[in-house]
Amino acid sequence: MIIGVPKEIHPGETRTAFIPASIERLVKKGAEISVESGLGSTIGISDEEYTKVGAKICDRSTILSSSDIVLRLRKPPQEEIAQLKKGAIHVSFLDPFNESSLIEEFAKNQISAISMEMIPRSTIAQKMDALSSQANLAGYVTVILAAERINKILPMMMTPSGTIAPAHVFIIGVGVAGLQAIATAKRLGARVEAFDTRPVVEEQVQSLGAKFIKIDLGETGQTKDGYAKALTPEQIKIQQDGMAKVCAKADIVITTAQLFGRKAPVIVTHDMIAQMKPGSVIVDMAVESGGNVEGSKVNEEVDVNGVKILGLGNLPGHVAAPASQMYSSNLTNFIESFWDAEAKTFNLKLEDDIIKGCLITHNGEVVNETIKNLAQKG
Repeated sequence: MIIGVPKEIHPGETRTAFIPASIERLVKKGAEISVESGLGSTIGISDEEYTKVGAKICDRSTILSSSDIVLRLRKPPQEEIAQLKKGAIHVSFLDPFNESSLIEEFAKNQISAISMEMIPRSTIAQKMDALSSQANLAGYVTVILAAERINKILPMMMTPSGTIAPAHVFIIGVGVAGLQAIATAKRLGARVEAFDTRPVVEEQVQSLGAKFIKIDLGETGQTKDGYAKALTPEQIKIQQDGMAKVCAKADIVITTAQLFGRKAPVIVTHDMIAQMKPGSVIVDMAVESGGNVEGSKVNEEVDVNGVKILGLGNLPGHVAAPASQMYSSNLTNFIESFWDAEAKTFNLKLEDDIIKGCLITHNGEVVNETIKNLAQKG
């Protein structure tokens, strides 16, 4: 079985889908691996390091047309799907909720498309959960970027000239990214507060040394996959009013609230920003899916009366080396979990819960129930 890994070509992408350590693991299991020249160049990995562990360097068109499995990080350009081998398996982030034409193209060309976003959030699939691995690093990056842009230091300092108070950091949304942001801000010595619509995360916030902000929203909760449920307009207004007071005294506000497969909710409004101190910083982690902050713009830094709003995309790309390492490991764990050691091939087990969760197209059809139902409604 040939596994092919083309180079990432999305503008500004610094991560790579596969590193030599992963190739070494799969070659030992009998896989034949082809990679495009320059695959690891953005993170300082040479072609020689790939060939040393058994990979073959091929041109892009050969990889696409001859591979039984194609591994990527970003979704492919639509025009490349027709170049794939009929019956091949394609694995990458696909954004299947918003890329219906891309999904149709996979089905049309008889490609089994696997979406890394759709890996179930279960204990057994944790080692394959690329959304979480990348969100973890993104949470770290937000704090570092914000710390560089505020006009204060984060820790309290007791000096001969007097005591410097710690910076105040407010984190909205306590998923994987939010928890890492809390932990990073605490390590840097900041005073940290956090809010989430799910009361169940209060204990996790407190375990990291932060204060959990309580706002009575009535009935809230989370989905079976651990994502926050969408709030009603009335609940959003109550939430905004409660958060405005905390934002007003914060030096850094980090928003991480995203709804899986849907537009991110706006939770920091112009009125809330107007109450914040000049010199403070807001980082909108959800800017690429619609944004949590009014006025945030993708890949831009906006100044509103002295308050900086950072809407930077691809946050894991700021730490591309570990981000690539983690994503590569997620892919490798996924492949190994369905590898037939005797036949030395990948076994696409259609009845397995993990495969049922992340397989979008197969045998010319959309087979994922969630995406199929979405298409029927549309």
